[in-house]
Order: sequence, then structure tokens, then C-alpha cells
Amino acid sequence: MGSESDTAMVKTTRTTFRILEEIKARDEVTVNELTDEFPLSKSSIHNYLKTLEHDGYVVKEGDAYRVGLRLLDLAGYARHQQQIYQAAKEEVTKLAEETGEMTNLLVEEHGRGIYLHRANGEQAVTSDSYIGHRVHLHNTALGQAILAHLPRERVEEIIDRHGLPKTTENTITDREELFAELDRVREEEIAFDDEARLVGLRCVATPIVDKDGEVKGAISISGPTSRFQDERYRSELPEKLESAANVIELNINYT
Repeated sequence: MGSESDTAMVKTTRTTFRILEEIKARDEVTVNELTDEFPLSKSSIHNYLKTLEHDGYVVKEGDAYRVGLRLLDLAGYARHQQQIYQAAKEEVTKLAEETGEMTNLLVEEHGRGIYLHRANGEQAVTSDSYIGHRVHLHNTALGQAILAHLPRERVEEIIDRHGLPKTTENTITDREELFAELDRVREEEIAFDDEARLVGLRCVATPIVDKDGEVKGAISISGPTSRFQDERYRSELPEKLESAANVIELNINYT
């Protein structure tokens, strides 16, 4: 098969996923709306959607299309295959029960953070994140906990690819300032997010590192700034995280 055909196949595949991402971004979308967004004819867009609908990846309701649950099958399988998910899910859930707050498990893939598991305690607040949600790494405690244990060259690559976008007034957007913070996180094994991604939300995180020193992910406790103050924020919650991380690392290394 020639290179021209290979290029066409790759382009078609990328277009398919871009259409799915556009549907996700809009919640639902019509053929006309996608025609305005993509340099394709209305009939081509319709063919993409009919194929995706036939295979269960989108659902048509009236004139609009939304993402179908077949994608959940793929995502659920991918999550189940992650060793850290199997090792950490019970501890993350226990943390939520003990603290009453929202707890999370994040991993890095292609330079972005992906939420693999989360649990809500009795007082947990809601946020914009969900299982599978992708976020930047520089503006979250979870992300910084992971970045602090990656080689500097890898962190540089991630920054070059994804940048350091500003999401709040507290977001670190300077490269050297970020590396200085990562040095602190590496030394203390604790990362703090003081409204760096979402206004009103604080987060404490610690990395999960295997016996070979490779970072596998990070776990966190998140909550409103009103409850994340002083000793609880700087001492009590970090201690709980470190205890949970120890159990998870044992599960990874010896199970």
C-alpha cells in the first residue's frame, strides 16, 4: 500500500476522533454544526456520523448526535488494565471516607493528567473533573507530584507540547518557577494546589512510585479553601496521603 493511501487513512482516522471530541465539547451537535466546523461536505459529515452511529459510538436524538456509551466500554477496559488502578482504588475510597472530602487518582499519559478513580466523602464538593477527564499537569497538585518524579528532559517535552496555560491567578506559568516548585515537591513528597486550577479549591497530593523509582501516578485530597486551612492543609491531610501511598506502593511492588 502506497504512502498516499497511508496518509489518507491516518487523516480519516484523525477526523473521526476530532468529530467525537467536538461532539463531546458541545454535548450534542447537528450535521450542519459540524459542517461549519470541518472543511468537509455535508454528505461527508453525515457519512462519518452514520458510521459512528452504526457502531454505537454516537447516538442520534432528533437531529442531534451525542457520544454513545460504547466508548465507556473501551474506557472501562483501559482503566481496568491499569495496575495502579487495581492497587489504589480501595485506598483512595478509604481516604474519602476518613476525610469526608473528594479524593482522586491521576496518571500521566501523552503529557496530560487523566483521572482514573475518584471518591466522595460526606462533605465532598463537586468540581468540573470526572473519570477520564484530561487536565494539564502544571496547575494541579496531582500533576506536580508526577512531574517532580519525571526526568527534567521529559518535563521539558511536556511543557513544549502543552505549554503552561494560566487558569487562575495562582497558576504557575513560568518554566523556571515551575522547576523550582518541582524540586520542593520531590524533596518533601507532597504537592499543594492553592487554587491553581480552580478558584476556591485546594488540593494536596503525593506521588505513587514503584520500587524502581518510576512514578506510576499520584493520589490527592481536594476540598474548599474554607476547610483546607493551617495544620489540616499542611500537616494532617499530607500525613493521611503518605500513609495511603505507602499501602498502594506495597500493593504495586509485591502483589
